[in-house]
Amino acid sequence: MTTTTRPQQRPDCAHFSSGPCAKRPGWSPEALAKAFLGRSHRAKEGKARLKLAIDKTKALLGLPADYICAIVPASDTGAFELAMWSMLGARGVDALAWESFGEGWVTDMTKQLKLSDIRVIKAPYGELPDLSTVDFSRDVLFTSNGTTSGVRVPDYNWIPANRAGLTFADATSAAFAQPIDWSKIDVLTFSWQKVLGSEAAHGMLVLSPRAVERLETYSPPWPLPKIFRLTKGGKLNKAIFEGETINTPSMLALEDYLDALAWADRVGGRSGLMARADANAKALYDWVERTPWIASLAVEPKTRSNTSVCLKFTDPAIAALPLEAQAAFAKSVSGLLEKEGVAMDAGYYRDAPPGLRIWTGSTVETRDVELLVPWIEWAYAEARASLAKAA
Repeated sequence: MTTTTRPQQRPDCAHFSSGPCAKRPGWSPEALAKAFLGRSHRAKEGKARLKLAIDKTKALLGLPADYICAIVPASDTGAFELAMWSMLGARGVDALAWESFGEGWVTDMTKQLKLSDIRVIKAPYGELPDLSTVDFSRDVLFTSNGTTSGVRVPDYNWIPANRAGLTFADATSAAFAQPIDWSKIDVLTFSWQKVLGSEAAHGMLVLSPRAVERLETYSPPWPLPKIFRLTKGGKLNKAIFEGETINTPSMLALEDYLDALAWADRVGGRSGLMARADANAKALYDWVERTPWIASLAVEPKTRSNTSVCLKFTDPAIAALPLEAQAAFAKSVSGLLEKEGVAMDAGYYRDAPPGLRIWTGSTVETRDVELLVPWIEWAYAEARASLAKAA
């Protein structure tokens, strides 16, 4: 039954933003006390801290021994753009798009890189494209987890091991929370600000041996900005993958990332992080299943995200409204949640269908999700009553 009276208990942490995401439980600025500040990141100690972050990332992700990882500029966006600008153009491209970020990569390939051979395989919000139509003789770009749609790839079985092209995965809201079959991935990117709840501005780039081969055997026809250059003299610049960053990193943000990695080890490593996200998402989806006026935006249960849960209002009276009025209703619900201080930044992404988007990644506590649910019911009832009164 929907709660119509204001609940008494509040989540201990009301941070449900899908990026930057909630800090790890128990975080305080004291975690940054040992940051390597006021010195060059190229100093021996600074470089060692950067390499430590790379090594701990590789261990936590379970990367194969021959895969490499680097800290690059400009968060996940910068990492994915770097990969596109450095490696695309050698083959035709199949680009999968079912939410805003996938659409963004398509825009950049067509309007900025002006690639001539692109096949866009699309699906509306809430669905996945037909993965059986992908041609792996071409390069393939996709998002592992659609942060703005709540739709993820259920597995990597649709990708052949003996593919000719490279696979590029934007995994910023999947890394550390969802299993990744590394034998099916050549390029993968993510940022510190998602599942581990660290700070923004830096991206992570993971490359397979096949991706390195592409870098060393192919030169794109367009100029490459300095922050996109991974090779020197036609060979991989290995120093970038050992802690010598392309540009000056924030050592304060780095310390925060190291703190998040240490916390991840304390909660059980990769499997512990996944279990936390699964439990958080389950608490929300179980409530959705028993509530008639709300549903998951992701249609197929196996494709539903365990980090960025996107919800839509299914009440016929709301669904019958013009889109602008549906958007206003959704914003009134999220606005009430924020006004009460129980869920900050829980509104839907601006390009997505109106509804709610609630982050359930590993840094969120399941009890906070459970305490949030009655507040969503209350906010919905309040907004619904206001709508009826206005009518």
